[in-house]
Amino acid sequence: MAQPRYTRIDNRRPSSNYCSTVTVVVFVALCLVGIWMMTSSSVGPAQNVDEVSLDNKDGIKKQMTTPAEEGNGQKFEDASGDTPNEDKKGDGDASKQDNQEEKKEEKPKEESTPSGETIETEAGEDKKDDSKSENGGGGDLEEKKDLKDNPDEENPDTNEKQTKPETEDNESGEDGENQKQFESDNSEKKSSDDDKETKTGNEDTETKTEKENTETNVDVQVEQEGQPKNETSGDLSPPGAQLELLNETTAQNGSFSTQATESKNEKEAQKGSGDKLDYKWALCNTTAGPDYIPCLDNVQAIKSLPSTKHYEHRERHCPDSPPTCLVPLPEGYKRPIEWPKSREKIWYTNVPHTKLAEYKGHQNWVKVTGEYLTFPGGGTQFKHGALHYIDFIQESVPAIAWGKRSRVVLDVGCGVASFGGFLFDRDVITMSLAPKDEHEAQVQFALERGIPAISAVMGTTRLPFPGRVFDIVHCARCRVPWHIEGGKLLLELNRVLRPGGFFVWSATPVYQKKTEDVEIWKAMSELIKKMCWELVSINKDTINGVGVATYRKPTSNECYTSRSEPQPPICAESDDPNASWKVPLQACMHTAPEDKTQRGSQWPEQWPARLEKPPFWLSSSQTGVYGKAAPEDFSADYEHWNRVVTKSYLKGLGINWASVRNVMDMRAVYGGFAAALKEMKVWVMNVVPIDSPDTLAIIYERGLFGIYHDWCESFSTYPRSYDLLHADHLFSKLKQRCNLTAVIAEVDRVLRPEGKLIVRDDAETIQQVEAMVKAMKWEVRMTYSKEKEGLLSVQKSFWRPNEVETLTYAIG
Repeated sequence: MAQPRYTRIDNRRPSSNYCSTVTVVVFVALCLVGIWMMTSSSVGPAQNVDEVSLDNKDGIKKQMTTPAEEGNGQKFEDASGDTPNEDKKGDGDASKQDNQEEKKEEKPKEESTPSGETIETEAGEDKKDDSKSENGGGGDLEEKKDLKDNPDEENPDTNEKQTKPETEDNESGEDGENQKQFESDNSEKKSSDDDKETKTGNEDTETKTEKENTETNVDVQVEQEGQPKNETSGDLSPPGAQLELLNETTAQNGSFSTQATESKNEKEAQKGSGDKLDYKWALCNTTAGPDYIPCLDNVQAIKSLPSTKHYEHRERHCPDSPPTCLVPLPEGYKRPIEWPKSREKIWYTNVPHTKLAEYKGHQNWVKVTGEYLTFPGGGTQFKHGALHYIDFIQESVPAIAWGKRSRVVLDVGCGVASFGGFLFDRDVITMSLAPKDEHEAQVQFALERGIPAISAVMGTTRLPFPGRVFDIVHCARCRVPWHIEGGKLLLELNRVLRPGGFFVWSATPVYQKKTEDVEIWKAMSELIKKMCWELVSINKDTINGVGVATYRKPTSNECYTSRSEPQPPICAESDDPNASWKVPLQACMHTAPEDKTQRGSQWPEQWPARLEKPPFWLSSSQTGVYGKAAPEDFSADYEHWNRVVTKSYLKGLGINWASVRNVMDMRAVYGGFAAALKEMKVWVMNVVPIDSPDTLAIIYERGLFGIYHDWCESFSTYPRSYDLLHADHLFSKLKQRCNLTAVIAEVDRVLRPEGKLIVRDDAETIQQVEAMVKAMKWEVRMTYSKEKEGLLSVQKSFWRPNEVETLTYAIG
């Protein structure tokens, strides 16, 4: 320690040797006393700092506060850190650290704790309540201990804030960016400190040691108060709104990173930001305009069809190269009305079509009411309301048991899907389908109302569902010629209907006596008898004036083998009933499973028990998608998504779930994501890509629904159909065989303005997707990465490009 020099203030020379001697003695004595005092005053605190540095390996806790609501900026607050000893508590408050640096010139003074320990405080530091309020920590150690034991008292808003969503400020909240910002701030402070006057040796050492330990601990870990960390390394699910950042694994460089690391991180961050990735988007120019569905509006392909006898013109005809342009918005498009009000009315400007109202208004399908399109809840067969009709069906056949035995329904020729819309009140989900035909925009009406529906037709190929999955198939005046060509279309329903399931047919042949109706009834009766379906009930609804016939599919093969004529024929053993992607229809029947361990040999458990339990036919000898035994794999997937949804999606992604109704899981495995949302007022379309493990039957078995699809092609839905899309490790697989730009253009087409996209994928793919959506002016709500894996949450904007791209094959 350098000895200080003292000189006379008046600069006068001593008058005698005696005075010089006395001066020297006094000078030496004063030096010794000063050295002793300074040494004794620095021992205690220095030892405490070293102790924290060595023992506090878990670092301090830092609390991330979420904004009050969407659109607000995010603020970060440091909560008080924990020291190894319960009676000592370090201060992890960022504002107090700043104050300590600003007060370096003030001489420290000593203060005793209630336990008798000596601690150092800043000279002149105010111990009043306003100091605690300013710095976020108390002035007295005992008070700090109490706050540690009762964190809610320290920050009474903590619990409330944890339940509020994050906003776009999370865009800059990635691990690397936080680290760089922290280092940048510290560099600025260090430069400022170098300009200050040099302090005494012990004081500098003490402050520097404390600062280095605080910096190191902050870099090491940011952990949520009161929330456990994720135990699975691949589980990118920040608990609530608080993200667990990467743990520091290299300590050789202390709290300082190398220039090579800093430069590498910066280059990667710039690459990830998309600033140097040039994505330019154009507006699609097509005849369909704002309602463009690429695989259903391929005018060129439809014109070249040799025949339309079997509704080939309503089937999928995808362009050779999927479009990479964006579909325009209807003029005056507004944020959709939220569920459940949307079931009764929607904005006219969002679906500006009136032909259906003119054609079907008298049947209470849809009406134009001012700026709204309203839906009285009726249909062709239930003009006086869907709920009465639904209850009438169960009264006719009590075994149907809506919402218990019968959970998943297929509604063919659904119209505006009021039947499926009101089945929600009976805890039933309905896959409604109808073609894009002269009943203008009927499926679009359904989706705008918040009711599940797809654009599809029973034509020449199988429906994109597995075999034996629907509990009930319903047809209310669906205009499908079931009896023609050997009953090929009705046999397709037989394929997808579960053994023991019901076919509910409400059509004029059931109750009218016109010549055509009588002929159809006769042909249908003969066909159904040959198919071994049992006519369970035929009743007349006096209020609606319609008749309903209900049939039951057999659960055994006894009837099939005892038929006098093998017509319709039994399908070949090699015919897989689950194969349905672009597979031609066949006029044959698949037999019922005889092995009691096979799917379809038993009815699933009643809802909701079937949601959580592994299906009985999943065997421990089977290997699941993630490598475990199939039943264990199923349960692990459900637990995983419950944890992710509860701790991250519902609180930490800046999503207002009250505005979410139509959800799509673009790569569903076991349907765990949809199952985790069971308490939300949403429905989830579970998509199993054709190149993924075929687990769609498992999804249906647990009381959910879904569809097969190839994401290199467009989905069979109208633009602006979904509020939220979820893609778990999908895009990284797709870009190996598809044009990723076209896939993102399809995501934009399907998603509503202000809709959300959640992507979980490898970091490289996350960077690509982020760059693409930024070029579309989407709002990045949150990005997060850990061990080369990433999570991205973005919100679509209303922006549309000015440049136009004409798709000649889609021009009529």
